[in-house]
Amino acid sequence: MTSVPASQANPNSPTAPRSFAHVETWVFDLDNTLYPHHLNLWQQVDDRIRNYIANFLGTTYDEAFRKQKDFYRRYGTSMRGMMIEHGMKPDDFLDYVHQIDHSPVEPNPALGAALEKLPGRKLILTNGTRAHADAVMKRLAIHQHFEDVFDIIAGELDPKPFPQTYERFLVRHRVDPARAAMFEDLARNLEVPHALGMTTVLIVPERAREVFREGWELEGRDASHVDHVTDDLAGFLEAAVAERTASPRSGGN
Repeated sequence: MTSVPASQANPNSPTAPRSFAHVETWVFDLDNTLYPHHLNLWQQVDDRIRNYIANFLGTTYDEAFRKQKDFYRRYGTSMRGMMIEHGMKPDDFLDYVHQIDHSPVEPNPALGAALEKLPGRKLILTNGTRAHADAVMKRLAIHQHFEDVFDIIAGELDPKPFPQTYERFLVRHRVDPARAAMFEDLARNLEVPHALGMTTVLIVPERAREVFREGWELEGRDASHVDHVTDDLAGFLEAAVAERTASPRSGGN
C-alpha cells in the first residue's frame, strides 16, 4: 500500500493522524503554502505594511515595525490591529500593501499535476486579497484548478485564525469540515479547522533554506492539531492521492 510518508505524520498527535480517504474538499492557504517560503514574496508585502503604518502614524520605521509585528501576533493581521487601535480604514491599506512584484513566482507544473489529480473541490482561504491570490495562481499556472477564493473581504475583514472566518467560509462554500483538508503555513491557523473535523497539514520551509519569518511563525509543527507536516506540497499531494486510491472510502462500495 502506498501512503503518506510516516515521517510527515505528526508523532505527537494524541490519536492517529487523520487520513485523506474521505476528503471531498481541499482547502489551501495562499502565501508560503502554494509557493515556497524561500521565495520571500511575502517579505515585499511585509515591507509595504511597515511603510504604510509608519506613514499613517507619522512614526519611525522601527516603531512601525514593532507595532506591525505586535498587531500581527495579537490580532491575526496588522490591518486588524490598526483598525481596532487606530481607526484605520482598510481599503487603501489593502490596495497599497499588495502592489508587489510577483515575478519571483514561476510556473509549477509538478504542483499543477498534483492538484489536477485531487478528487473533489479545491478552494483557497487567504488573509490576503482576491487580486493578490489571482496574480499568484496565474504565475504558478494553477488557477484553472481552483473553484474559488475566499479572501479577507469575503471574511468581513476578520482574518484567520478567528473562528468566525472559518464558519463564514464553510457556509458560503457549503463545505463539510469532516470531509475536508486544510493546508497552511501557520500552525495557529490550523487549530480551528482541526477542531471542526478537518484533516490538517502544516507546510514548512524547505530544509536549509533561509526565510524571513518571526520565530513564533515557525513553531507548532508538534502541536496536536497538526495531523501532517511537509516541506514539499506537490510531493505530499501525490502521496495523499496514492493513499486515497489504496484505501477504500468509509461507507463506499
